[in-house]
Amino acid sequence: MHRIYSSFCLLFFTICVNSCKTRFVYNPIIEKQNKISTKQFIDDNLKVWHHKDIIDDSIAGTSLNKAYDLILKNKEGKEIIVAIIDMQIDINHDDLKNSIWINKKEIFNNKIDDDKNGYIDDLNGWNFLGNENGKSAKFVNYEYTRILKKYTPIFNNSEYKTDLDSSLYVLYRKAKKKHAERYAYAIEDTNFIKVEYKDKKDAEKTLSKYFKDKTYSIKDLDSLKQLHPIDSVLQMHISWVDYYIKNDFTDDYFEDYKLKGVERLNKLLNVDYNDRVLIGDDSDNLSDTKYGNSIVNSDVGFFDHGTLMAGIIAANRNNDIGTKGVSSNIKIMPICVASFGDEHDKDIALAIRYAVDNGAKVINMSFGKEFSLYKNWVFDAFKYAEKNDVLIISSAGNSSYNLNVFNEVYPNDNVDNGDEVSDNFLMVGASNYSANENLFVAISNYGNIDVDVFAPGNDIFTTSSKKKKYKSVRGTSAAAAITSGIAALIYSYYPSLTASQVKHIIMDSGVEYTFPVKLTKNDTMKTPFNQLSKSGKIVNAYNALIMADSISKK
Repeated sequence: MHRIYSSFCLLFFTICVNSCKTRFVYNPIIEKQNKISTKQFIDDNLKVWHHKDIIDDSIAGTSLNKAYDLILKNKEGKEIIVAIIDMQIDINHDDLKNSIWINKKEIFNNKIDDDKNGYIDDLNGWNFLGNENGKSAKFVNYEYTRILKKYTPIFNNSEYKTDLDSSLYVLYRKAKKKHAERYAYAIEDTNFIKVEYKDKKDAEKTLSKYFKDKTYSIKDLDSLKQLHPIDSVLQMHISWVDYYIKNDFTDDYFEDYKLKGVERLNKLLNVDYNDRVLIGDDSDNLSDTKYGNSIVNSDVGFFDHGTLMAGIIAANRNNDIGTKGVSSNIKIMPICVASFGDEHDKDIALAIRYAVDNGAKVINMSFGKEFSLYKNWVFDAFKYAEKNDVLIISSAGNSSYNLNVFNEVYPNDNVDNGDEVSDNFLMVGASNYSANENLFVAISNYGNIDVDVFAPGNDIFTTSSKKKKYKSVRGTSAAAAITSGIAALIYSYYPSLTASQVKHIIMDSGVEYTFPVKLTKNDTMKTPFNQLSKSGKIVNAYNALIMADSISKK
């Protein structure tokens, strides 16, 4: 129905991409990449490619720059709050500090709930993984570990008559299988990183004979390699160190990796570990809401994901440093539910309600899991957000699953590929900059039942809470964040639209690519890109604003 309201400009754009793809989609980018190396192409466009336009730039971006140049120039939008339900966020980052939501009804650190919203001193948001002493849970159980913890005593009880066909027992068996697989992987991964770290130290020891101060660049390594062509051990160690440097595999990286490997065994997979002891609540009781704290950035050096999403959505567009978010009218509301492990359904449900009650119009949820103990709590929160006209945008996941077949990815808005529980939820897959057979990002989940739309999700440059302050990311998390930013942009200029309208504007106004794409690197049986999602499209800010304008006038 929304297509009827689209202007001639939108109609022309859509037709050209679909029927004139030889001219507008396929060849220009291939010609450009034939003339310059792929690396140079990425370097030249990395920080901004997802804002570019398929016709003007031959890049499968969101046409955000075009929207600002041709539609939004000299227009002022309304401030929109985007809640990021995720890990902690570096609210003091130079590119984010002016884009953080401030609860003006709260007097910070006076130990009083000034605005009577049930959360004390929530100046910027809320941390559902924190406690009253300012601590926060860094490692939590996987959801399937929680399922085993909860139901193993029941099903192992000889007096309990197990119905082998019951949905609960099927869930238990799936969780048990997943836990066993993950435990085996964890052992293997822990052993792998020990060997890899030893190799790194051995290689560095070899190079120390040639570089006394133990500092060297890629160029230095290349020169050394040329000087000693027949020293096979040195050649091997140079190639190793070259790889470590190029991928930023520092000692800190290895230490973090080893720590996570140990804690995966000790906590994430440990059925005897209770991750709520530190927090102090009952995770099986949705009515127990008096927990958490207001510190949303205590461990940002350890947690990075929330900061990555915040930069994609709302990094400062006017300071000429780092990167640019989607809109300067966005304020980020950090709500912390994620650490290393799986999010609790209780935290997700309460976080959504917190976002709605405190003024968010868009909720970004760039996380996921394969099991859900209390999905109905989350469904009810979706409906609560829908009732209050709040749009929820979620990542499709990075497991390369066809969700038409494997549909156990949470959060989701439907039950067993059936009816959607609400009409305010978007699930987003990840696309690439290349308008050719590589348009699909191979790690992305897909499926035209669950996945609503695609958005750029490869080599997205954004803010980081790590030492370098910026980095490039890949995956559906980034794609969801870009979509959340565009949703907020629409709301900013057309605030009267409903959540359902904005959802369908984003789906209907996207650019449809009909050519076949590879689902894996070596895929020979290609699939038309428009069959990978419900809309068959990639989000487009320019088209969305044209459609939003038409619909708002109606």
